[in-house]
Amino acid sequence: MTRSAMPARVTIGALASVVGFLAFVEFTSGVIQGFYTPMLTDIARHLGVHDADVNWLEGTQLMLSALVVPAFAKLGDMVGHKRMLVISTGITAAASLVLPFTDSFGVFLAAWAIQGFYVVWLPLEIALIWSRSRHMEGRATITARAAGFLVAALEIGAIAGALVGGMLIDSLPLWIVLLVPALLVVVCFFVILFGVKESPEPTGGRLDNVGLVLISLALIAFTGGLSLLRLNGPADPIAWLVTALGVLLVVPFALWELRHDDPLIDVRMFRSPALGPVFLTAGLFGVSVLGAQAPLSTFARTDPSVYGYGLGTSGFQTSLIIGVYLIAMITGALLFPLLARLTAPRLTLIGAATLVGIGFLMFLPFHDTYTQVIVNMVVVGLSSGALVAALPAAAASAAPATQTGVATGLTNSVKTVGGAIASCVFGIALLQGTTGAVEGTAGSFSGYVTVWVVCGVTALAAAVLLCFVPKTAFSDRAAHDATVDAG
Repeated sequence: MTRSAMPARVTIGALASVVGFLAFVEFTSGVIQGFYTPMLTDIARHLGVHDADVNWLEGTQLMLSALVVPAFAKLGDMVGHKRMLVISTGITAAASLVLPFTDSFGVFLAAWAIQGFYVVWLPLEIALIWSRSRHMEGRATITARAAGFLVAALEIGAIAGALVGGMLIDSLPLWIVLLVPALLVVVCFFVILFGVKESPEPTGGRLDNVGLVLISLALIAFTGGLSLLRLNGPADPIAWLVTALGVLLVVPFALWELRHDDPLIDVRMFRSPALGPVFLTAGLFGVSVLGAQAPLSTFARTDPSVYGYGLGTSGFQTSLIIGVYLIAMITGALLFPLLARLTAPRLTLIGAATLVGIGFLMFLPFHDTYTQVIVNMVVVGLSSGALVAALPAAAASAAPATQTGVATGLTNSVKTVGGAIASCVFGIALLQGTTGAVEGTAGSFSGYVTVWVVCGVTALAAAVLLCFVPKTAFSDRAAHDATVDAG
């Protein structure tokens, strides 16, 4: 046992420097994800929009993310993962610097959406680590541990961001508060530029431009239809037709990719018994981990003495809820490799997805007090942290050797599509039954019930899907076989 354990310790040591720099990148990503959440109601007031319209920010960022991840993931495999990290960070920094200096909802919305380029960081980092550990023993285990470490850094950043953001928004002008994460992203750009080494042996080749155009058209039509549904309501037939067109446009994209020698996305991976359920799970998981963020924040800020529901928390009190949730996510991310080793990666994923569902359904009877919400968020956080770390690592271990960036990127792409759909549904639900009589309302209580039910049911559906994954999937022993199947 000692001899078999040695290579894992040595390889982790060999990867320590690159993981250390990448941890700072994920810390920055976490700050972005956590910093703004306690102040979403303040941002809404600053921009002169309803609290339910905050879902526009979340939805547009997720929509753009779904567009950029496939291209950047493929380019990472082709020309180097570090190069694409540098480019995406530069774009994120530029967009973040716009946010403090505008009070136009349209400009803020566009900059917020472009800031979403940061979503490509984690899949590129996992692919970078997987690539650099190509000739090392225990490769899947190393990648899983590195993923847990990176997710822990992400959640630490999110905790720091939420706490600092919650404190600052109660005492400083909004534009000064918004400048803080923008400057951190600028620092992150130079950390990547000078501190991260490029992945070895990029695959080269030419980008599948036709495939990129086809999938972009499909995603633009699909997400555009969702936007129309949010604007015009579910009774609008044009919105449904545009959404359906987006789904149908996936067919010519898939047919093109099957004929292409070097496709943008190897759609055969969706037929893999190991990868297919992982991608579907990522989409269902995106509903809760991405789509529910804004509603949970605005629910906490809603004054129960006025509306009869909510917690009436301040910005800092809201950040404490987020902080506890993120600490639970860190714990879940770090526990995943241990639990996966004691049981099996597949069983750990099933258990995590089940707990996410249970945690959200607990909101139905328990949502009246600060303590009840904290308990619910701890259950959701523990299991969500495990899934955030596990899904890209599982995809990397089961993907063909030349498609690791694409596979890890697809987990994020499908997750963001799930989040975008949920954001649209939740935005519509929160507006139903509101009178708009009082400025600052977060939406109807029935809308929040819809959020909790949808998040709970989709997570339980993900757990059922994972039951169909081969029992030895995502382990070092099965990595080679899964790769062959995916091809």
